[in-house]
Amino acid sequence: MRDKQMNIPSYNIEANHLPLEKFRKMDYLAVERYHLPVELMMENAGLHLARLVVNFLPGRGKILIGIGPGNNGGGGLVAARRLAAWGFQVHLDIPVRNLNELAGVQLERALATGVSSDPLTDPHLFVDAYLGFSQRLPLPETVQRSVETSKAFSCPKISLDIPTGFNKNTGNTLFTPGHILTLAAMKTELLSLSGKAEFFLADLGIPEAMYDLFGISQPYPFRDSGLLKCIF
Repeated sequence: MRDKQMNIPSYNIEANHLPLEKFRKMDYLAVERYHLPVELMMENAGLHLARLVVNFLPGRGKILIGIGPGNNGGGGLVAARRLAAWGFQVHLDIPVRNLNELAGVQLERALATGVSSDPLTDPHLFVDAYLGFSQRLPLPETVQRSVETSKAFSCPKISLDIPTGFNKNTGNTLFTPGHILTLAAMKTELLSLSGKAEFFLADLGIPEAMYDLFGISQPYPFRDSGLLKCIF
C-alpha cells in the first residue's frame, strides 16, 4: 500500500534485516562480485534521499545538509546537487574538510549546480549525512559540535543510513532524527530506534542473489519504487 501523505510504497520489515557487520560484507561483495561502482551506489542513495526530502518539502525551501568526509557525505552531496537542480536552496555544513576523493568530486559537482558551502541557521529541513555506517566513536570534535547545533533546529531532520553518534552496542545515539533513510537493507542495530524515528529504505541496485546469499529477501516493492516506507 502507499502512504496516505506521501507517494511512497510501504514495506513490512518483519525479520528482514541484517546486522551492520554483514551489511559491510554485502556492500563489499556488491563491488567485488557484481562490479557495481561505489559511485553508482552513491548516486542511487543520493537520488532517493533527494526524493525523500521533497516529500517533506513539497514547496521549495531551504535545506541544510551535514556532510562528512566519506561515502555517506558523498551520498548527501548527490542529494544536494539533485535538490539544487530542482530549484531548492541547498546549503552545506562540512565540519571535516579532508573529503575522500569521491566525496570531493561530488562536492565540486554540487557547488557547480548552485549549492552553497555556507551553513544555514534556520533551515526548513536538515539532513545528517556526516558519517554513516563506517563511523567510529568518539566522534571528531568538529562533527560533535555540528551535531549539537543541528539538534536545536525546529524542522524535520533526516539521517542518511546511520544517525551520527549512534552506538551499535547500546542503541543510544547523539543525534536522534525524526526520519532515517537506510540503504539497501534494514540494519538490525537500528531496530532500537524504531519507536523514535520513522524509517525509509532505498534501493542501491544490489542484485536479488546477493540478498539470498545473506539469508534475507530483497524487498519486492523495489521493482516498482526504489524508495520504501518501513513498517514494523
